[in-house]
Amino acid sequence: MNIVIIGDGKVGSTLSSQLQKEGHDIVVIDNNQNALKNLINTQDVMCVEGNGALYEVQEEAGVPNADLVIACTSMDELNMLCCLLSKKLGAKKTIARVRDPQYFKQLNIMKEELGLSMGINPELAAATEISRIMLFPAAAKIELFAKGKVELVEFKLAAQSMLDGMSLSEVYKKYKVKVLVCAVQRDGEIYIPDGDFRLRSGDKINLTASHENIEKFFHTLGLLKDKSKTAIIVGGGKIAYYLTIALQKIGVKVKIIEKNYQRCMELSDLLPKASIIHGDGTDQDLLKEEGLEQVDAFASLTGIDEENIIMAMFASSLQVPKVAAKINRDSYAGMADMLGLESFVSPKNITANHIVSYVRAMQNSLGSNIETLYRLVDNQVEALEFIAREDGPYIGVPLKDLRLKKNLLIASIVRRRIPIIPGGNDKIEIGDSVIVVSRNQQLKDLKEILQA
Repeated sequence: MNIVIIGDGKVGSTLSSQLQKEGHDIVVIDNNQNALKNLINTQDVMCVEGNGALYEVQEEAGVPNADLVIACTSMDELNMLCCLLSKKLGAKKTIARVRDPQYFKQLNIMKEELGLSMGINPELAAATEISRIMLFPAAAKIELFAKGKVELVEFKLAAQSMLDGMSLSEVYKKYKVKVLVCAVQRDGEIYIPDGDFRLRSGDKINLTASHENIEKFFHTLGLLKDKSKTAIIVGGGKIAYYLTIALQKIGVKVKIIEKNYQRCMELSDLLPKASIIHGDGTDQDLLKEEGLEQVDAFASLTGIDEENIIMAMFASSLQVPKVAAKINRDSYAGMADMLGLESFVSPKNITANHIVSYVRAMQNSLGSNIETLYRLVDNQVEALEFIAREDGPYIGVPLKDLRLKKNLLIASIVRRRIPIIPGGNDKIEIGDSVIVVSRNQQLKDLKEILQA
């Protein structure tokens, strides 16, 4: 596919990297010459220097023949204008990054007029992810499929866990809870396990099931913790705004610490029920004074990754039950993991996953569509949700008789809103949501789960 990306910031460069690896022809527009030089040196993409909202610049970049234009500059208004112009020039699909809460509220009304295929808000997506893990503190990460009917949860197997040394088939027989372990990370290696796979303390486990069954499983293991009732957020940006709204809806008391006085005044008007503190969240004495040792949850959401990691580690050292941090640099994410920080989010990666999912859905040749895509375990594993819309070689065949590709499993089937943890005799039917977990095979269609 021919894809034009307008804006070579964090989101733009992440998108161009992922999409060119998937075999697409990428052109990037930006008016920063140095940024484009760095991009050319590190990625196999074409670059056009200039203002992406100008007719001649878009024409030079090939927008009239583009299958997709993605506008992800730092300015919402510019992104929407770029998409409007791209659609007029003949681009088939357009996506705009829209971050301002006021603009995003009215985006559905404006979509048709702007010719937008999709609007995405990285900060809202990141806040949604953090709020989920604060609701379910036992988990490090939670991803949703089938409109929330199925969850994919990551957690770490503690030392002296009752699961240590047990095979998965023994776990399923003993605890009789309908969950499926679909990926395990151990000593830097990734496994898509079968029933004979034995768990060890320290394993990072990804399991899938309905929320009810996951709660039962965690309750059985004695890992079910109370939902967060109080939270401190450091950094008063857009993620903090969206996260506070989400947490207050479920009754969580929120305190925000922000060092910019003017932003504190804005937040006081926007979030009258939250406590807004003017101060430096990196000051450990201030954090203690504001009750960090007594709260149920803490999130460090400043614009500086290093500060977020240090504050999160400090909160963890004080035994705060749930700690989350915003980390944009991929190299820092790996370091945070080694330091024991289980829950961290990257707005740029969340955005990229949403858009890559949309791009793959555009490529489908059959009637199965990608509804959701998540990258797990340092982007080495993909979890995808397909809708089986038309007849295919996998329809009506018992799963035990399907010749599935290696390092791939069918984690769940959702039929008429009811999640099924599949066994060998289960079958895929037309209309089912099918959740597939694989070792980064870049699946675009449900038929691709089968060996050639």
